[in-house]
Amino acid sequence: MLPKHLRWTHADEPASGEIHSPVRDLTSAEIGVVYQPIVDAYSGELFAYEVLVRCSLPSLQPPPVLFQRAVQEQACGRLGRLIREQAVASHLEAPLFLNIHPNELTERWLVRPDDPIGSCAQPVFLEITETAAFQQHDLCDSVLREVCTRTGAQLVIDDFGAGHSNLNRLLELDPAIVKLDLALVRDIQESVKKRAVVRSMSALCHELGAQVVAEGIETDLELACVRDLGVDYVQGYLLARPANPAPAVSWPNAVRRSPAPGSSPTERAAGKAKSAGGAQPKRPVPPPVRRSR
Repeated sequence: MLPKHLRWTHADEPASGEIHSPVRDLTSAEIGVVYQPIVDAYSGELFAYEVLVRCSLPSLQPPPVLFQRAVQEQACGRLGRLIREQAVASHLEAPLFLNIHPNELTERWLVRPDDPIGSCAQPVFLEITETAAFQQHDLCDSVLREVCTRTGAQLVIDDFGAGHSNLNRLLELDPAIVKLDLALVRDIQESVKKRAVVRSMSALCHELGAQVVAEGIETDLELACVRDLGVDYVQGYLLARPANPAPAVSWPNAVRRSPAPGSSPTERAAGKAKSAGGAQPKRPVPPPVRRSR
């Protein structure tokens, strides 16, 4: 029997007397997804797409409202499943970053053997926020480890550096990728302190076998700065806004594409760790897989 804090709750239908739940009744006609590129910080080439949800019902817009209602109705598991179905059905020829709401960790949808994660033709990365990873560490460790072990998906810690964390507990989860908190990236070229933090975080993550994404990139200066500080990937409106169909990368002319040490981001991370006297990355991130369908 599972410990009390790991017992998953699930019901396909609302309990007796429960208020009718519009989130539970959503279908693929009302729920859609958009894609935002995650881009190699040096070559400017597409690495992956982050999947973001959109709902056509005005009463459930924008996405934070949708998830707030889902939490109130205990329907995060069903909603997450619907989003993953939409994302995988697109058959994109690049890895997918899928966000996992913390409440999904206490529902049974994510661990079902028939979850779309297991049938995705491309590598899958599961994003959980730093706050959730810290506050629900045991659930993250058990549930997400089970899913990743069974499906081959890899873990991403989002909003890293938001200030809610104990670094050791987060790194115990052994993430493949760390996404820096947007507040660290905004106007980073104007802040000595931000640059010092990002440089240190990047070096630490590389030593521990994880790669780094700087998201929220909106200016040429931010892009050039985070690249100089050692991040592996970048994401933001400067490069592409979320869209469906998946948008192409728009690399700014003002920022020169440059071959960095090593011919791939994985080799670059290995080189940085080696030069710093650290271990080689334990779990290299796979390059984009190109498959015709």
